[in-house]
Amino acid sequence: MRAISSVSVVIPVYNSALTLRELTRRLSVSFDQMGITHEIIFVNDCSRDSSWNEIVALSSEYKSIRAINMMRNYGQHNALLAGIRAAQHPMIVTIDDDLQNPPEEISKLLAEVDEGFDVVYGTPVKEQHGLWRDLASQVTKLVLQGAMGASTASKVSAFRAFRTDLRKAFVDYHGPFVSIDVLLTWGTTHFTSVPVRHDPRHLGTSNYTLRKLVTHALNMMTGFSTLPLQLASLIGFAFTAFGLGVLVYVLGRYFIQGGSVSGFPFLASVIAIFSGAQLFALGIMGEYLARMHFRMMDRPTYAIRDTLPHREE
Repeated sequence: MRAISSVSVVIPVYNSALTLRELTRRLSVSFDQMGITHEIIFVNDCSRDSSWNEIVALSSEYKSIRAINMMRNYGQHNALLAGIRAAQHPMIVTIDDDLQNPPEEISKLLAEVDEGFDVVYGTPVKEQHGLWRDLASQVTKLVLQGAMGASTASKVSAFRAFRTDLRKAFVDYHGPFVSIDVLLTWGTTHFTSVPVRHDPRHLGTSNYTLRKLVTHALNMMTGFSTLPLQLASLIGFAFTAFGLGVLVYVLGRYFIQGGSVSGFPFLASVIAIFSGAQLFALGIMGEYLARMHFRMMDRPTYAIRDTLPHREE
């Protein structure tokens, strides 16, 4: 018998009015077939289209729907955090709003949770995003692996299932920069992944650009990891060693050949290298200081405009 009896599905929504009805239908059919009670929590991240109106209309047809409407656009992970905190069932599934993650594959994730894992990712067998998006996703996963300190990071996706109890580990987190995957590592190390189907997008266009993925990767590096600071220290050490090597070379040439190293280009090149390394290190420290500044400003993780409550049968 399946141990999981009820699930909260959290879906961040941004400009996806065209896909929400079909997504809701397929989710409802899938959970009915599995015999699992469920709720669907739509988090509208200040969409510019009619997504919220579509959610309101769907809520009159499906009693399982709850919804959160954000004050402004905060980003996918901030929206997810709002939905995760609102979840009422002991198991949470997160899924994108574009139907590229088939709802019918949720059963694979839940089966792995039944095996004793706390977090299960649905890793696409073959991603259907395009060259630049796929490349940016791989770079983001490498960055996430350093931030999470977990080997499963290379297989993360927005399609995940995890135990609701894990949110206790980040109940007091209120920073403006959010990475759900990093926050989950604060509560467990029992991660795994399963291969799932990944469908091409037939309706609408992707809202995740290369620029947004790069920004998310930078936020993860400087918001949840000391890796950039360690990199700056390593570069500083390397260039210090390089400088000592140059000094040994200059002194050796002076004592052996009786002359100094001639040429302005040599001196200018060495100065430029050291100046660049210093500016690089200062830039990294500046990023950390900026995040400390935003934390001290007490910027909210998100703000909710209104909600649609769950209605009992």
